Amino acid sequence: MDSIPPHAAAVWPVFFQGLVLGLGLIVAIGAQNAFVLRQGLRREHIGSVVLFCAVADAALITAGVFGMSQALGDRPQLARALALAGAAFLAWYGWKALQRVRHAGRLQAAPGGASLRRGAALAQAAAFTLLNPHVYLDTVLLVGSIGAQQPPALQPWFAAGASTASLTWFSLLGFGARWLAPWFARPRAWQVLDGLIGLVMWLLAVLLVRHALAGA
Repeated sequence: MDSIPPHAAAVWPVFFQGLVLGLGLIVAIGAQNAFVLRQGLRREHIGSVVLFCAVADAALITAGVFGMSQALGDRPQLARALALAGAAFLAWYGWKALQRVRHAGRLQAAPGGASLRRGAALAQAAAFTLLNPHVYLDTVLLVGSIGAQQPPALQPWFAAGASTASLTWFSLLGFGARWLAPWFARPRAWQVLDGLIGLVMWLLAVLLVRHALAGA
């Protein structure tokens, strides 16, 4: 046991914090998810599309965590302000998710359409991923600022957890499309998901506030 690093006990909580935050942000009805689901249903270039979306998210998350960590550096007041702002955003996001429980939607792939070559499929995946302004708010600013609150030795684990969330979700959408599509077409399923997301986001907001105030 002496060979275990002092921070080993904190690794998995930080990893799972990144994981649940990543899942809470990415599990939503949107164009990117609908496109991945479409490719999965059509069985067209699923591996390439899933890999691109997951790697793009991982790159943005990593840039956000380590970029924000460097930017905050020796600025504890700014770090605390960003933590509180992030907590407020998570609380708002959780409230919006709980509001969606009352007006549930559904995730459906666009029907029809011609088959796509691999290059065209990746170009569309890039457009849905990189031309969406919310992806930068979520991955770079929000996930980055929360990840930067972690001790330096644990920041890679937080980024790994958030990146694993993207890889897991896109893999489920792409490779499990034929099984998941009927489920995601039911508003009730999204009511359950949004309810869980709302509660998890509120929990993360509380933890983030506690962390910010503990450093005051």
